[in-house]
Amino acid sequence: MSTRRAATDNAKALDAFMTSKFQIDAMLERLKVLSDDHFETHPDEINWGHVGTLNHYASLLRQITDAAFKEGEHAA
Repeated sequence: MSTRRAATDNAKALDAFMTSKFQIDAMLERLKVLSDDHFETHPDEINWGHVGTLNHYASLLRQITDAAFKEGEHAA
């Protein structure tokens, strides 16, 4: 592989990486805003359905953080 081709491949990989990073950053920001608003639920209206939904969200996020930080089932 030539140096020029490797640099082009790396530039494409970097662009794809940054695109994914920006998408993740946007999702995290949206989740933060939603969390700050108590997931659009007034504290007086919270029921067990809301608890289940929030536990589901936490479970999905835990899968991501476990993979990213090599914890849980992803621990060495």
